[in-house]
Amino acid sequence: MGSYIGKRLLAVIPIFLFATLLTFLLIHVSPVDPAEAYLTAAHIQPTDELLAQKRHEFGLDQPLLVQYAQTLMKMCRLDFGTSYVSNEPVWQEVVLRMPATIQLAFSSICLAILISVPIGFLAAVYKNSVFDHLSRLLAYFGASIPQFWLGYLLIFFFSVKLDLFPVQGRGSFAHLVLPSITLALGLIAIYSRLLRTSVLEQLQEPYVLYARTRGIKEKLLMSKHVLKIAISPMLTGLGMNMGKLLAGTIIVEEVFSWPGFGRYFIEAIFNRDIPVIQSYVFLAACLFIVCNLIVDLLQMYLDPRISWKGRTDH
Repeated sequence: MGSYIGKRLLAVIPIFLFATLLTFLLIHVSPVDPAEAYLTAAHIQPTDELLAQKRHEFGLDQPLLVQYAQTLMKMCRLDFGTSYVSNEPVWQEVVLRMPATIQLAFSSICLAILISVPIGFLAAVYKNSVFDHLSRLLAYFGASIPQFWLGYLLIFFFSVKLDLFPVQGRGSFAHLVLPSITLALGLIAIYSRLLRTSVLEQLQEPYVLYARTRGIKEKLLMSKHVLKIAISPMLTGLGMNMGKLLAGTIIVEEVFSWPGFGRYFIEAIFNRDIPVIQSYVFLAACLFIVCNLIVDLLQMYLDPRISWKGRTDH
């Protein structure tokens, strides 16, 4: 287990290098001058003297490799520089906004799991029943409707018409309901169908027939054995979507004016706030990798065959 985690952490290094290098190159290929963007965001009229001063201050007059190395060293120390707009340290701004994004992401994931697991499991147990067909319709609807449109529909009906939930902002539990539903619906569509397919595949395995011939109760067989193994593909999707939600709740945060990291990133794009953009890419890569590592460890715990296969491969 320790060697596996060590190898996964070593594999993180090239991913970080690629993500940061790609972001760095795209920023410098862009026709927008970072020094000019800074002065424009600060409402200062750019002049040749000021531009030269800021380029020297930002290290833009140095070779690209030197700039990249310096940027990478600062990121490793969680020093993302100063925001062009707020003139505050970017890390300080991230720390202030990240809890809101984490709260929204975890509530959406929890809601999706609580709904999709029983729906997917029952749809597989009662295959081709009315419940199965209804779950399929829910999956089609959740997978096809755009998040921003669903968000505005929920606002229109439950906030404007019925006045049940706040329109925007963060504060009470009521502020969390509509954004969480908006994010969770697409996940419910994916997880429920994924779990249904996985359960049906497990029901065709020989160990299920053997357990039934031994007289093991159906409820015990389904809950302790079939569901435990069938949920593994769902955990894989959970790892991918957890990182995506933590780093990419951009649309929903913008629709509901949720003061999170995603909305902060959108504002940084419009304002050409390059330090914020770089920090977003770096932290997004970190979140994806950590979430997937945690899910891999959970899969090894739930399905011992995975860890056994890993040992035989070596």
